[in-house]
Amino acid sequence: MKRLIPFVLLLAALALVAAGCGSKKKNAAPSTTAPATTTAPSSGSSFKVGLSTDTGGLNDRSFNHLAYLGLQRAGRELGVETRVVQAQSPADYIPNLSALARQGYNLVIGVGFTEIQAMQAVAKQFPKSHFAIVDVANADEGGLKNVEGLLFKEQEAGYLAGYAAGLAAKQRGGKVVSSVGGMKQPPVDRYIAGYQAGAKAAFPGVTTVNGYSQDFENQAKCKEVALNQIAQGSVVVFQVAGGCGLGALDAAKEKGVWGVGVDADQGYLGNYVLTSALKRVDTSVFDSIKSAKAGNFKGGTDAVYGLDVDGVGIGKFSPKAPAGIAAKVAAVKQQIAAGKIKNIPTIVK
Repeated sequence: MKRLIPFVLLLAALALVAAGCGSKKKNAAPSTTAPATTTAPSSGSSFKVGLSTDTGGLNDRSFNHLAYLGLQRAGRELGVETRVVQAQSPADYIPNLSALARQGYNLVIGVGFTEIQAMQAVAKQFPKSHFAIVDVANADEGGLKNVEGLLFKEQEAGYLAGYAAGLAAKQRGGKVVSSVGGMKQPPVDRYIAGYQAGAKAAFPGVTTVNGYSQDFENQAKCKEVALNQIAQGSVVVFQVAGGCGLGALDAAKEKGVWGVGVDADQGYLGNYVLTSALKRVDTSVFDSIKSAKAGNFKGGTDAVYGLDVDGVGIGKFSPKAPAGIAAKVAAVKQQIAAGKIKNIPTIVK
């Protein structure tokens, strides 16, 4: 019997190894309550920040991803502990925000306009907790003293993207440029209104077409809207729909027209992406965390990011972009930042 003991122990060890390997499911869906990432604070720090994504998740290659980058930067540079919870549906917003507040996170950040009602409810339930929300004005939250709004002048970035689109359309001989929004929300419409104004400033004879997919995730929906626009003559398609908008860009690629990315620089998708309208969500998230950690939480107010503070901008241009387009757009950017171009529209007509 003694000779069997080592053999039995070996079998037990192998079984444990096999069980460990079997638990790593490559396609396992992320939990809405488990952290997507957690970093420990540096020595002597106990400041904790929680981030609640919208249903687009961290892999939207755009909005939520940028917020995550800002959180990661805070973890590295400020030594704070960070945690992310991802929503699978809007029903997860209140539970996710509440869980972070209940667990004593010093700052809880909501990502996106879709979390507005959930943030308002949770902030009222936890009046001693500090919150920040991207794309929502504090006034829209009811003027709560424990919520900071992180806002952007998307119309300025949209104007630059539209100006580029107008120039590109004119060079190609096209007369239509278009935009695909996710849902009709203020930040989406600010982008689109600016885009349309910029396109018409660069090419007065251009026609602008706009449509909404009513979705920020399903790429097929955005692709369908974009394909319809291209069939109407659009030679430049601007996506303003997060992960769903990748489908609109795919339609542009498929049909050989220009695509314009949003929020992050999406030129990595290919040379068919003319440029991207940038929105530095990462910077706003980092700044909010930095202020809160320093004891300067700005609840009851809004932090507004425009071209004047490099809070929005324009991405790199495709190597195949028309000659001179980058320089012309750069000149317009300077004019906006200097206040020479004013009253850029924020409402889609």
